Amino acid sequence: MALKSRICEMLGIRYPILLAGMRGASVPELAAAVSNAGGLGVLGAAACSPDQLRDWIRQTRELTDKPFGVDTLLPASVRRGSAPQSGAAPQNPMDLMGEYQQFARDFMDREELPEVDAAAAMRAAGAPEMGKGGPQLFSKEFFEAQMEVVIEEKVPVYAAGLGNPEPWMDRLHANGTKVMAVIGKVKHAEQVVGSGIDMIVAQGHDGGGHNSPIGTISLIPQVVDAVGDRVPVLGAGGISDGRGVAAAMMLGAEGAWVGTAFLATEEAGIERFQKEAITESGDTDTVVSRSLTGKPARMIRNKWADAWVQAGKEPLPMPYQSMISGPVMASGIKAERKDVIPGFAGQGIGLIDSIRPAAEVMRDLVDGAEKALASAGIYK
Repeated sequence: MALKSRICEMLGIRYPILLAGMRGASVPELAAAVSNAGGLGVLGAAACSPDQLRDWIRQTRELTDKPFGVDTLLPASVRRGSAPQSGAAPQNPMDLMGEYQQFARDFMDREELPEVDAAAAMRAAGAPEMGKGGPQLFSKEFFEAQMEVVIEEKVPVYAAGLGNPEPWMDRLHANGTKVMAVIGKVKHAEQVVGSGIDMIVAQGHDGGGHNSPIGTISLIPQVVDAVGDRVPVLGAGGISDGRGVAAAMMLGAEGAWVGTAFLATEEAGIERFQKEAITESGDTDTVVSRSLTGKPARMIRNKWADAWVQAGKEPLPMPYQSMISGPVMASGIKAERKDVIPGFAGQGIGLIDSIRPAAEVMRDLVDGAEKALASAGIYK
């Protein structure tokens, strides 16, 4: 019996496996490849300018005639979860900007990283390329401009990577767009269900990038119980092979939102040396740090993240921390330094040992899930 759930009918896809909307990695080529292989490709468009987002949507439509999605952040989500972890009194981030920029310059000098121009640094930090007078990155106006593009382009699926899409729900549904939200706590699931969401992604602490403080195996069933039969739940966080997909479904999820397994693919938008870093890493090689974005995010352990711990410094809240890390990221990428900017990844990283086409990864996820579920007596 083929891997299937009501997610498939709702989204018009063959298998209930969705590409996580990973910024920098989930580009049109990867999203289209996943959709063409029977899943749902999702564009990681959080830092796309409105014009770039429109271009990405249209590029994806040229590469596939299958459904696909767009993932962005939403206004109320930017500062949430960015409070200092040490309990220190909050300060105006701009008061620390000069000190922290010097910290970054000292780090780059110590590591003998090459100089980069300001534009390259901003691109590495995720800043959109837009003319003067355009909306500032991660401002209210920036999010609203992105959402106008999502609505105007009538994308098949919209995913809120952080935040609640309730203000846009009526317009999205009027276009036939299916709407989902990525959450990391039961209370957040209950909040978005009340907005009329179509499905929820419950992403646990095991996942790469921004994630929950709650472990995946604990989070999924609690979210499933909390939302009941109101909306289907997708499991996420550390799911890197078919057994993980099957485990999520046995916990009550109706599919999986998969990120790290698709990072080491030919189509992923990250650098080749970052893909190699994924294949070379194991289960103990990730760390949760606020050093890149200002929010806790799981990444492959690196010297930049370690430097903040060693210095006893609290990273700035989003989006200010990206202004500090941007030059370091750009320089590390230019120098192809795996020890400085290997990238985000989940704890299932040790299951990935080669760089492959996305279609091959999808096939293994499906085959592995069907085999695991059959052995459990669920599929026969």
